[in-house]
Amino acid sequence: MALKRMDNVLIVVEDLEAVKAFFIELGLELEGESMVEGPLVGSLTGLKAVRATLAMLRTPDGHGGIELDKFHTPNAIRYGPVKTPVNALGIRRVMFAVDDIDEVVARMRAHGAELIGEMQYGDTYRLAYIRGPEGIIVGLAEESRKAPPRTGKGAARAKPVSRGKPAGRTRPARKVGGARQKRKS
Repeated sequence: MALKRMDNVLIVVEDLEAVKAFFIELGLELEGESMVEGPLVGSLTGLKAVRATLAMLRTPDGHGGIELDKFHTPNAIRYGPVKTPVNALGIRRVMFAVDDIDEVVARMRAHGAELIGEMQYGDTYRLAYIRGPEGIIVGLAEESRKAPPRTGKGAARAKPVSRGKPAGRTRPARKVGGARQKRKS
């Protein structure tokens, strides 16, 4: 079986309403909200007596999502400070493609987000990191010029600008994967 797609990323939160409002303001759409509890949930999570409220948010294109979970029992556990630095081990941020970084950063700062930093990534992307409620870091990527679309197998990815000698392969990589062709007998 092949991996089909990344469906969503789970973020455990204390203030579900504040974090949900942050992601909705960013541009995600609320897909649904529900309470989960009981032995089946416990068998999945490895926790006992689980009771949690979930909010599922999707990107406007429907291809990716954020699941926000507020645990009522057992209580959520915080490891480390709320404003964990970007280089801390673990998942540190989620990134979204946007049309206008300046507009999004200004809008999100008006709703309490903090601008961590920004940079130009080669000649293809402008990037910014913002910190939202509960220390959640969100990356924003704006295309600087028309880059190849990043969909499907073999999707093009922007490369960082390097002034050094290229490492590794100098020829274009062969296409990997794809459909197998039937041999003629």
